[in-house]
Amino acid sequence: MVARLKMTSFNMFVTTFVLAVSIWSSYLSMTNEATLDYAYHFCSNKTTFNPNSPYKSNLDIVLSNLSSNADRESDFIYFSANAGGVNGTSNYVYGIYLCRGDVNSTICHECVLASIEFARQNCPVEKEVIIWYEKCMLRYSSQSFESTMSEFPTVTMVNLKKASNEDEFRLKVEKTMNKFASEAANGAKKFMVQEANISGFDKIYSLVQCTQDLSSQDCTKCLQNAISSLPFCCDGRQGARVLFPSCNVRYELDQFYNVSAPPQTTPYLLSPPSPTDPLIKTKGKSKMSPLTTVGIVVAATTFSLALLVTGCRMLRHKRARDNYCAIQRQSANSEITTIESLQFDLKTIETATNKFSEDYKVGEGGFGEVLKGTLPNGQEVAVKRLSKSSHQGAEEFKNEVVLVAKLQHRNLVRLLGFCLEGGEKMLVYEFVPNKSLDYFLFDPAKQGELDWPKRHNIIGGIARGILYLHEDSRLRVIHRDLKASNILLDADMNPKISDFGMARMFGIDQTEGNTRRIVGTYGYMAPEYAMEGLYSIKSDVFSFGVLLLEILSGRKNFGFHLTNFAPSLLAYAWNLWNEGKGYELMDPLLKDSCAANEFMRYVHIGLLCVQEGAYNRPTMSSIVHMLKSETVSLSEPERPAFSVGRITHDHEHELAPDSFSDNGLTISSFVPR
Repeated sequence: MVARLKMTSFNMFVTTFVLAVSIWSSYLSMTNEATLDYAYHFCSNKTTFNPNSPYKSNLDIVLSNLSSNADRESDFIYFSANAGGVNGTSNYVYGIYLCRGDVNSTICHECVLASIEFARQNCPVEKEVIIWYEKCMLRYSSQSFESTMSEFPTVTMVNLKKASNEDEFRLKVEKTMNKFASEAANGAKKFMVQEANISGFDKIYSLVQCTQDLSSQDCTKCLQNAISSLPFCCDGRQGARVLFPSCNVRYELDQFYNVSAPPQTTPYLLSPPSPTDPLIKTKGKSKMSPLTTVGIVVAATTFSLALLVTGCRMLRHKRARDNYCAIQRQSANSEITTIESLQFDLKTIETATNKFSEDYKVGEGGFGEVLKGTLPNGQEVAVKRLSKSSHQGAEEFKNEVVLVAKLQHRNLVRLLGFCLEGGEKMLVYEFVPNKSLDYFLFDPAKQGELDWPKRHNIIGGIARGILYLHEDSRLRVIHRDLKASNILLDADMNPKISDFGMARMFGIDQTEGNTRRIVGTYGYMAPEYAMEGLYSIKSDVFSFGVLLLEILSGRKNFGFHLTNFAPSLLAYAWNLWNEGKGYELMDPLLKDSCAANEFMRYVHIGLLCVQEGAYNRPTMSSIVHMLKSETVSLSEPERPAFSVGRITHDHEHELAPDSFSDNGLTISSFVPR
């Protein structure tokens, strides 16, 4: 009986011990997973590589170098690596990682390894990749990005709880974070955390960090831009993060960072019992009494139960955390958390515009009026007050605003939000001070301000903005109303495409659409759209070609209206090209600043864009490449479409005048990319 008790007790002890080891291992696994929380990833489908190509070999070298450096005991927070022989070739790979400034080398190394594995699994053939984890970022590309500030893609993540006094809390958070952003930018690590007491609230814990390749000036600008975007994504929330490729910021009411990085340690694992353990004999009889054996079993069982309870609590906490992170990822994927995060109340708009004062008006059209305003945080905005004749429903209006707000690119005017209150429908945009391109381009008194370097920059910016809409955003967008008056210019004369009132969003595999209500601007519409209601990315290419020829010549396309017995600008350009006199198309104001060969190349690209057959027109990715490289050979253009309008008495087909938009938003569908 005693022998059976001893054997049973021993078996129970071993079983219990194995259970304890299993639970402890699970605990360590969950702890490690919590340490390496995934946040978001971005894989651009713009460029890909063949798995057997030299690019793949170079990428493996870069990732190996990054991984090796993250394992060092010092200077491991940031590292860059590149490979590929001749710098700048198509197979060259540039890569960096950035670990959070408060982690140790062990966590940094594990995080970089996890990011590399994630990239290989989820971005197997993409050349442009960014992986964000809680405590590190991995980035690689075929294009050099070191020492260049980048704010796209932008990812925002929020705590779902709101502060008690949202307006006051928002202002104090922004003020607190801006105070130490420049200090962090001037530090060697370009990283700083801060604990601050805010009157009326609990302590706020905040963190800012830049990649260490940025200059202090660029780092400061990057952090300030990230902080200034907090009110529009995460207004009044108890915690939020903004992730840019070049910097990131975060604040919480709970401490989420280490005050000082803990020393590097080796994870502790329970070892199996040693044969020399005095409690276990390999030979002879045990000298333990039954009472002692029972005591050991009870103690081991208690220990196991304690670990089991701890494990269950960890699992429950992990599930709760996963739910929270899943919501964060959803908001990061959409870049907008909820409709509430975009909605301005009427009082705020009235205060910003001095109750819609005439003195604040900066524009007017068929859609309504545009007023300049200043928000409580000092940011200048443009308020587009839509006309009362708009028949769009409130829910449809709000949903479409959310979709348009997802589009974020340096060459697109950013939609900040909307107001739908008191019978008003208003859109709130970033304020762009230099009005629109047509204000300068077609005014003899202003044309001189647009020398060739400025026009060159404007052309390239418009092309990149359209390329983003067509290929690089998570939505495939056809603008459908590209024209000089919809290209706004910022303080540095950089172009920003505006007015998405006629935009259409396509599915990833959709190539064209059809409409029975044709609305747009005469002179810019592709013939297949004006005549048949067919629109596609090639419709925007046509409009871009018209814009390009207008910028080169300084003349409006519809200034050559056929009823005035003069050819269109397209016909005029085509005739000059065929006669070998394309140089005569040049705006006389450009003769001292634009080389003849560069001008002729741009005319050539413009004529390729306005060819009558949509299938003959290049894509925007090809156009951007043509504009950047003089070595790309161009095909001979075919006859352009000289007339892009029609007369009809069918009221279901409508060709609207220049001021076309009755509600500012008429997006038909939304499919994520």
